[in-house]
Amino acid sequence: MLYVERAGDGKITALYSSPRPDAVEQKTVMDEEILDFLHKTISADTRKMLLALSDMGIIRLLEDLIDLLIQKNVIIFTELPEQAQERITERKRLRETVASQDLMVDDIL
Repeated sequence: MLYVERAGDGKITALYSSPRPDAVEQKTVMDEEILDFLHKTISADTRKMLLALSDMGIIRLLEDLIDLLIQKNVIIFTELPEQAQERITERKRLRETVASQDLMVDDIL
């Protein structure tokens, strides 16, 4: 989530990763108003970085969705393509390793 600071006319003037006295309104990076603000104020490289971060969030969402479908017996893990099984297993191991070492990592890993 991003915290939005607005000018008196209601236009976005700044975005923050944590709340501030003048920035308590929350919006996602995919919000149309946020995307418009970013398009006008940041470089192409920064936009690419934001897209990559969004992709990482979607990946984590899909992993959680697959886990839920497996737990509810809607799908069977071994019915997934072998390459998908390997990638999912690899990411789970990585997250477990990071968690066991008490490293501070964003939840999107």
